Amino acid sequence: MEALEAILTRRSTRKFRAEMPGRELIDRIIEAGRHAPSGGNNQTTHFIVITNPAKLAELAMIVREEFAKMDIYPGMYRSKQNAINAAKKGTLLFHYNAPVLIVVANRTDYSNAMADSACALENMMIAANALDMGSCWVNQLHWLDGNEVIMKYLGALGLEEDETITGGLVLGFADTGAEGGGLPVRTALPRTGNPVTWVE
Repeated sequence: MEALEAILTRRSTRKFRAEMPGRELIDRIIEAGRHAPSGGNNQTTHFIVITNPAKLAELAMIVREEFAKMDIYPGMYRSKQNAINAAKKGTLLFHYNAPVLIVVANRTDYSNAMADSACALENMMIAANALDMGSCWVNQLHWLDGNEVIMKYLGALGLEEDETITGGLVLGFADTGAEGGGLPVRTALPRTGNPVTWVE
């Protein structure tokens, strides 16, 4: 798939097959993230790749429990409100049952932590689309950054003490039914925002 086509046809996938992608496919997507630009070429973005089903289920339970403790306040981002409400109902499944979760972290005291991680996440989503896989950026772990329970759990999986959680990516084959054959939906959504101003 040509690069611009991979960008313009990328869509978020929120329904995945249980089938685990091959390690080579996952590695190729991670390499795309590792080759993203970083401020001053610091290369401090850390990728924690979780494919263990028991660990994913345990993490999903912890995320649900910690979100259920949160209160909604005026002006809170709508997606975060939805996550809190779902957690309180016991239905929050932040990783959409994807077989792969890539937790993205960076240095806590690094001013480009979020920018570098965002570039890496975007690279991985485009690579996933080009490789016929579905992906979705998930923010729940970022929203729980600093949460003692989450930090301890992820610390046991490799998160360093001087790192902040900047985002997450779920990955797998899209569950688009028999006709979809596991391919992600690629129908472009109309652009109704993101204005462009030309100064000529």
